Amino acid sequence: MRMQLRVNGSLHSVDVAADKPLLWVLREDLGLTGSKYGCGRGLCGACTVHVGADAVRSCLVRAGDVGTAEVTTIEGLGRHGLTALQQAWIAEDVPQCGYCQSGQIMSAAALLRSHPRPDERQIVDAMSGNLCRCGTYARIRRAIRRAAGGGE
Repeated sequence: MRMQLRVNGSLHSVDVAADKPLLWVLREDLGLTGSKYGCGRGLCGACTVHVGADAVRSCLVRAGDVGTAEVTTIEGLGRHGLTALQQAWIAEDVPQCGYCQSGQIMSAAALLRSHPRPDERQIVDAMSGNLCRCGTYARIRRAIRRAAGGGE
């Protein structure tokens, strides 16, 4: 089925099955490989992207269900320059292996959009669905606080 998807500010015409997971459309059909496949069940958060204002697990969202909503991937998050969050991620030296980081950043960006000055509980709650096998959780929280203007 031919459908139009608005991804990172550009309109893309793709010929895919409506039930194909958005993750695979992004990676295979559009060449946007920043969103990672982790578990395929929405449990790890490695595939997190934004559909509209919502952080979603792209392995669970069917391409045909996106409709006219804007999809933002890690590649599009800082397309006009690094965001404060991305700068904080670098300053706090968050990544270790890096595999989960795009999903972590996308979840954190959605948190900061809805709660520009989150408290510790909001940060923990928002990030609880994103797994990091390297255990960089403390650095992730510091980066979020830094991006929110809370410093370390």
